[in-house]
This record gives sequence, C-alpha cells and structure tokens, in this order.
Amino acid sequence: MYDGMTRAAPGSASTNRTIDLRSDTVTQPTAAMREVMARAEVGDDVYGEDPTITALETKVAAMLGKEAAVYVTSGTQSNLLGVLAHCQRGDEYLIGDVYHVYQYEALGTSVLGGVAAYPLRTDPSHGLDPEQVVAGIKPDDAHKPITKLLCLENTVNGRVQDQSRIEALADTAHANGLAVHLDGARLMNAAVKQGRSPKDLVAKIDTVSICLSKGLGAPVGSVLSGPAEHIRTARRLRKMLGGGMRQAGVIAAAGLHALETHVERMAEDHSNARRLAEGLAGIEGLTVDLDAVQTNMVFVGVESDRADPLRVFLAERGIVIGRSRPEIRMVTHLDVTTEDVDRVVESVTEFYGR
Repeated sequence: MYDGMTRAAPGSASTNRTIDLRSDTVTQPTAAMREVMARAEVGDDVYGEDPTITALETKVAAMLGKEAAVYVTSGTQSNLLGVLAHCQRGDEYLIGDVYHVYQYEALGTSVLGGVAAYPLRTDPSHGLDPEQVVAGIKPDDAHKPITKLLCLENTVNGRVQDQSRIEALADTAHANGLAVHLDGARLMNAAVKQGRSPKDLVAKIDTVSICLSKGLGAPVGSVLSGPAEHIRTARRLRKMLGGGMRQAGVIAAAGLHALETHVERMAEDHSNARRLAEGLAGIEGLTVDLDAVQTNMVFVGVESDRADPLRVFLAERGIVIGRSRPEIRMVTHLDVTTEDVDRVVESVTEFYGR
C-alpha cells in the first residue's frame, strides 16, 4: 500500500512546483520513508552486522525466489558484480545491443573485469531470439573468447519483455552451458504491468539486479540476488570495488520501505504515462507510439529544430524534460500526479499553438 505522500491539489499554490520528467530517479523520499530511515537499526555491514541490510537482502531474495542477495550502492555496481560473479578475465557475455549494461555503464565489465561484451541486435520490441544466442556462442577455439553468460533486461525503455521469450532464451542459454543475468532495474514495473509476481518473471534467471532508486522511489541502492555461491563471490568483489558499507541500514531502510509500500502504486505511474502519451499524441507536430507506452516511459518525437525551444519553454513553466535524441523521453513516477500530467499537456499545447 502506498504510504500517502502529500500530493498537490488542483488549483493549489503547490501546483506551481517543478515537475521533473527526466527520470524516475529524481524522486524525493516520502515523509514515511524518512521516518523509517531515522528509526533504522544499524550495524557494520562489512562484518555482516547491519540488521536492516540483512532484512532487505532476505526480503529481496524471497521476493525473487533466490538463495541469497547483496545490497550495493547502484544498479551499475550490481550489474557489474552480476557479470563478474559468472565470468573470469578473457571470458565473454552476450547482450542486447540497446541494453543498459552495454550502453550506459561505461563498459565497466570490460574495463574493470576484463570480460568481453558481444552485442546482439535487438528487434523493435528490444527483444532477442534464442537463435541469436546460439549463433553468438563462440566455438572452442584458441582464437576466440569463452562465452559464459547471457545478459537480458526487463523492462527495456519502458517495454515489458515477453515472458515466454525470456524463458526460451534462458532455456537456450542453459542448454548451451551459459548462465543468465537479468538487469531488472525496473523489474517491479514489469511485474505490476502484467499482474504477476516478480518471482515468476525470474524463475529461470540465475542472477537478478533490481534498482531501489528508480520507480520504487528510494534515494539510493540496488540489490543483486542469485545462488548463494555467486552472491558470496559478488560480496567479495563488492569489497574490492570499494563498495563495502558500514552503518548503511539508514539507506537500506528506505529500500525496504519502498518494497513494502511502493510496488503496487506503480500502476499509478503507468496510468499517468498513458494519460501523458495520449495527450501529447493529440498535438500536431509531435509523434508518440502509443503501443510502446507500457509502463512509466513515454518517448516523444519532436522536430529537431523545436526540441531545444520546447525544453526552454517548459523549463520557464517549471517543467523539466531531458535531452534525449532522437526522441525526448518523459518518465512518470511517484512525484508526478495526474494534475501534473495535465499541466504538462496544456503547456506543450500552448507551445505548439503559438
């Protein structure tokens, strides 16, 4: 159940506050979240003595049906540890060419871990086919790296990945001796959208990373879960990377609270994204693929010479959008209300009506 963060009432002075649509990482901790952070029982996590972190790790492992979990500082670190728990230097992993681990994490898996990334071309829904996995696996040849892992993602750019396809990809990977890691930064969005438990979605996945600071609204942190042996390896690597934390139960409490209270409310974000998309799609000069709006992301096609003027125009009215190219990404989250969405549509309509 959502903890009841104060929302701006239509017509109130607070409706003039900034609406930030750049990402669902920009959320502020709710009052209830700050309260549990202040009360959190803490200890030294490097010694394994922080009870709040232990509770968070236990909860995530149970939610995902895995043996163990480890709390880390970010999704980038979680994915890095996930890959390195499976691969040694000189090994290779297969990954979709638009997936976050390959495109937006500075290829730390290669730079820091010495693990080669082999991108596979994704289809318009950002999915892969089992045949691509088989074709990407390298032969037992001294000239080639050893393929060890398949990296998947769900959601991708707000799109929920087809569950039967994910399971087929995992089966194919396992049949060919590969492990499977899932970047599930927004896995909870996928679960809410489909009305399924996150455990069902990752039943055939070996290691899973979920992010607490995106749609869930916690200020920091991600959790990697999987087999106990792999999590022990990841925990050791976390220390090597400088990710060991001490009395971090203060921030882990926010993540625990988010998992207990902010999952079901993601449906509100999805509804607001649909409302935003439909409103913008009706404005001449913009293009929106409504079929692609499945969770909390809207991608808006804007003529290149109007993108920056639109951004400035909205900023002057307290609405912040990103600099995505070729489309502008707008993301709804727990700090965006239905009234905010209507305000955005009205402002964009005003810009194009000048």
